[in-house]
Amino acid sequence: MTLAASPIRFPDAASRTVMTRRAWWLVAMNFLVPGSAQVLAGDRRLGRFGLGATLTLWTLAVVALVVWLLWPTVIYTVVSTSITLWVIAALLLFYAVLWVVLTLDTLRLVRLVKTAPSARAWVALLSVALMVVLSGGAAYGAYFATTASGFLSSVFVAGPTEPPVDGRYNILLLGGDAGPDRDGMRPDSMSVVSIDAETGQAVTIGLPRDFVDVPFPEDSPLYQVYPEGYGAIDGCEVDVCQLNSIYTEVELKSPEMYPNAVSEGSEPGIEGMRDAAEGITGLTIQYYVLIDMQGFEQLIDALGGVDINVETRIPIGGDEDNNGVDGWIEPGQQHLNGYHALWYGRARYGVAGGDYERMQRQHNLEAAILEQFTPANVLTQFQGVASAGADTVKTDIPQSMLGYFVNLGLKTKELPIITVSLTPENGVDSAEDPDYEYVRQLIDQALVPPTAEPEDVG
Repeated sequence: MTLAASPIRFPDAASRTVMTRRAWWLVAMNFLVPGSAQVLAGDRRLGRFGLGATLTLWTLAVVALVVWLLWPTVIYTVVSTSITLWVIAALLLFYAVLWVVLTLDTLRLVRLVKTAPSARAWVALLSVALMVVLSGGAAYGAYFATTASGFLSSVFVAGPTEPPVDGRYNILLLGGDAGPDRDGMRPDSMSVVSIDAETGQAVTIGLPRDFVDVPFPEDSPLYQVYPEGYGAIDGCEVDVCQLNSIYTEVELKSPEMYPNAVSEGSEPGIEGMRDAAEGITGLTIQYYVLIDMQGFEQLIDALGGVDINVETRIPIGGDEDNNGVDGWIEPGQQHLNGYHALWYGRARYGVAGGDYERMQRQHNLEAAILEQFTPANVLTQFQGVASAGADTVKTDIPQSMLGYFVNLGLKTKELPIITVSLTPENGVDSAEDPDYEYVRQLIDQALVPPTAEPEDVG
């Protein structure tokens, strides 16, 4: 069939059957290969432009798929950089506008008045619906990209990357709680997550908040003040000389100890806690993550809650005698919203085991979040996550490392998390006379477990 005889470009306008069939073909072509309808039946210049843009988009999609299959970290890095996200948003807006123009031009080419009266409304409705799918999807993608860019810029810094030490990345996790009865914020939960830089195997080390005589590395400014450990000789500058008081003391009393903290995306109190964690564990802490516990409630709600197997009845509020309790989290498999998840990990009074039992619950909560919160449900609830996260999370992890850590985190998700419990049951008395050499031995054994002896097969 020659082009001159083509019913697409040169239809029999007197035949409603031909014009109706042609209309359906043009609408389908505009959706499947934007620009092709114009190349065959209308303005070829516009068609060639639209077709070129379509083929370019397909090429980029294929290249991205191949790179993601072979080098996923590259893709994760690209989509976790603010500048790149703005470029993606601009491209998506371009395609959103282009698809609107091509769809409206396709409706012009259809010549609805020449089609069968019964088909006209359906052709128009289908064209508009497909335009909403293409252009609306692209516009939402652009909005998503700009929102993600703003979230990343507000949470993550633009500083230099840090290499792994002994093949591991060690991250200090702090759960901050600034209550009305406290002078400043005091971390209520502290742990170090050590992640194998190749396999993603994670080891979680819970740090009891009541550690005393906390040692510091010799290059720490706190070592110059407390060479025998925090408050070991003449006390400290706050009321209780234990681990979680270090943040308060440094932040409120001695911020000059860490003059570069703020410019490097941190705080003096956080840097003091980092030095304390290094002194306790013997590890080099490359990064920190501080989570505001009130914002944590909003974050869990944004993600739809979390499933937890509650082992013992947990009071909400109240004191050590359970006076003033506002409610209970009952034992059994529970789906907790943000408020109840916060109290599950936070409750200290009226529960057997005290701080040590609370540390175990916090570990259970971290493990449940890691298991249940997949990239898919984060993406579907991203606006809420971004809104909560911007006010909830503070970290010095640079944007340039996000792609690497996302890829590493996916590996971590597939492996069991190893836990180091620094509790009396494990021989660690944090509140009386902790043996920090023994603490480091426990950690070393978890990071580099002894090789099993070969069986005697003789």
